[in-house]
Amino acid sequence: MTMHLRYLLVPAAALLLAGVPALAAAQSKIGFVNTERILRDSAPAARATKRLEAEFAKKQQDLRQLADQLKRLQDDLQRNAVTMSDAQRQEKERQFNEMSRELQRRDRDFRDEVNQRRNEEMAQLLDQANRVIRQIAESENFDAILQDGVYVNPRVDITDKVIKALDSIKPPDSKPATR
Repeated sequence: MTMHLRYLLVPAAALLLAGVPALAAAQSKIGFVNTERILRDSAPAARATKRLEAEFAKKQQDLRQLADQLKRLQDDLQRNAVTMSDAQRQEKERQFNEMSRELQRRDRDFRDEVNQRRNEEMAQLLDQANRVIRQIAESENFDAILQDGVYVNPRVDITDKVIKALDSIKPPDSKPATR
């Protein structure tokens, strides 16, 4: 009889324990946010991108002009190398190499500066998004909001709510107030 009791108690206990997490999950409210979509699709992200483009347009134009100048120098060197004296050709090659190094240095500095500013802008956007996520979580009684997952059921995805809330926030004035 004790043998039969053990065979009945073990499956019953397993069923009971299996039901506990399901019961806890049924009482928890969990949401998910796709951070990548927020950084790509929200109005503040678009404004940040436009700010960065405007901020670096002049430097990018300067780099293009230097690259064009380098290309013209290279074309001139290739076209006229046979008619130049050795001293003239060496001087043009020296100018070309010097200009090429300068272009590479400026391009590297430009990319570093752009990346640093982009990271600053995205950090500000993520801070703003995290505040909005906390507000949504508190107002809608979420127990947890997760970011990035292998699989997420669309019914727990609140990314659209976050983007909508971010989009409704009035951007700060970039122009000084006039009196």
